[in-house]
Amino acid sequence: MHNIKNLRENLEVYKKKFKERNLDFNVDQFHKSDELNRKIILKKESLEQEKKSLSKSKDKSNFEQSKKISEQISILTKQQNEIQKNLNQILFSLPNTALDDVPIGKDERSNKLIKKKGVIKNFTFKVKSHVEIGSKQKKIDFDASIKLSGSRFVVLKKEFALLERALINFMLDTHVNEFKYIEISPPLIVNEDVMFGTGQLPKFEEDQFEIKFDNSEKRKFLIPTAEVVLTNLVRKSNIEKDQLPQRFVASTPCFRKEAGSYGKDTKGMIRQHQFYKVELVSIVEPKNRINELDRMLNCVESILERLEIPYQVVLLSTGDMGFSAEKTFDIEAWVPSEKQYREISSCSSCGSFQARRMGAKYKTENGNEFVSTLNGSGFAVGRLMIALLENNQNEDGSVNIPNVLKKYMNNLDKI
Repeated sequence: MHNIKNLRENLEVYKKKFKERNLDFNVDQFHKSDELNRKIILKKESLEQEKKSLSKSKDKSNFEQSKKISEQISILTKQQNEIQKNLNQILFSLPNTALDDVPIGKDERSNKLIKKKGVIKNFTFKVKSHVEIGSKQKKIDFDASIKLSGSRFVVLKKEFALLERALINFMLDTHVNEFKYIEISPPLIVNEDVMFGTGQLPKFEEDQFEIKFDNSEKRKFLIPTAEVVLTNLVRKSNIEKDQLPQRFVASTPCFRKEAGSYGKDTKGMIRQHQFYKVELVSIVEPKNRINELDRMLNCVESILERLEIPYQVVLLSTGDMGFSAEKTFDIEAWVPSEKQYREISSCSSCGSFQARRMGAKYKTENGNEFVSTLNGSGFAVGRLMIALLENNQNEDGSVNIPNVLKKYMNNLDKI
C-alpha cells in the first residue's frame, strides 16, 4: 500500500509509474475524493472544537446548540465514511511501483535474461514427459485424482511420493542448516486481514479458496502460498533494529483456484489447485533489501545447482511482476519434453508495500519506520519434480536420483 501523502504530492509521477504496471490510474477521481475527504475532516475538527468550547460554558442555552453540532458531526461522519470507503477502494487496488532498474514493458516479452546455468543434456532417445514417465511406472495417477477431487490435482505413489518428500526435506535442510533460515510450521488457514497484508485481497479474491468453519466475523481462507503466513508473522509489530534481518522458511501445501488460467497447462503437474511449496521470507531494513534479494536468489539457485538441473534467471518487466513486488527474478528450469525453460521460482523484493498494509515497523534512532519484506519460492515442489524427472530420465523410463537426494531416498540410485 502507498503512503497517501506521497501519492497526493506526486500524482503525475505515480500515474506514470502505474502506467508502467499496466494500470490507468484515474488521477482526477483520486484527487476529487481526497480533497473532499480532507475538507470534511477539517469541518469536523472545527465543529468538535466549537462543541468543546460550548461544553465549558454554564449557559444552559448552549445545550441545544451543542446538540445541533453533534447532529452535524454525525452527518459528516457518515459522509466521510463513504468517501473513505471509495478512497480505500482506489488505494487498495494500486500495485507496488517498480524500481528504476526494472525493464519497462507490458508483459513477459520485455523480461531480461540475466544468466543461464547448467548443461542441457543431448538425449539419444525420444524424450518422455513427466506424465509419460509417471504413467508408465504407475506412480503418477491422474485418474485417481480426478475421481477424488477433479482436474488439476494429482496422486503420487510409491517412490514418486517418496521423491516429493525427499525434495522437501533436502530443501528445508539446506535453507535451515546452511543458509540459516528459521523453520516455521504455520497454519494453512488465515483470516482476511492476513490476506490483505500481503496483497491477495481484495484484488485477487477470485483466485482464493474461502472456507467457512466458525462464526467469526472475519472471513477465512486457505493459504495460496506460505508467503502469506510467514510475512504476517511481523504483522502489527515494532521490531528492535538489532533483531533484523529475520529469515523464515516453511514447507506447506498451497491452494489456488487458478481462475485466470483456463485452458493453460491442463496436463500434468505444472498448474494445480493444490501443491507443496518451500517458501522463503525475509524481513529487513529498507537499505538492505536489494542485497537480501541477491542473497535469496543465490540460496534458491544453489538448490538447482546441487540437483544439476539446467536453469536460467530472468528479471521480470514492470508488466509481468506480481502486484506487491518492486523487483522480481524468475528462476526457470529446463523441461526437455517442452524444449523450453519453465518458471519454478520467483524471488521478489516488496519494499515497504506489504509492511504498510500489515503495520510492520522497526525501531530506529529517528523513530519507527516500516520494514522491507522479501519472498521467494525455494521451490514449488511439483514443478521441481517435473524438471528432475525429465532431465534425469533413461531410455527405459527409469529416472536417476541426484547424489544429494540419495540419503533422502533410501539410497536408491534410480526409480
